[in-house]
Amino acid sequence: MARELTREEKKKIRTLVVKWCANYDKEYGCLPLEQECYMFGKCWTGAYCRYFREAVLPLDPALEAALLTEGPPPVFKPCPICSGAVPVDGRMAYCSEACARIALRRQKRDYMRKKRR
Repeated sequence: MARELTREEKKKIRTLVVKWCANYDKEYGCLPLEQECYMFGKCWTGAYCRYFREAVLPLDPALEAALLTEGPPPVFKPCPICSGAVPVDGRMAYCSEACARIALRRQKRDYMRKKRR
């Protein structure tokens, strides 16, 4: 069942299209359609531009999960390292392997500092 997009979701969609969509041009809009981008007028979840869904939307995992799942949007917590989105329901503590490595390095550094005292 489709739901209405929130103001924040619409803003994130617009930002992603303007910054990352290869088919978008500020002067002409959507180049393949030769009109304004279809995603700018989007008010409900449901059908999305194919290029946006496959190439641009994965750049924001929180928005992707919110738009492509049925029912209420999923809940996320901020990553302690980079403030990215981390799902609450899983065992993940960090948004990526890179953040996990940074956190492990910090933990080891703090442990060694404490041990030397």
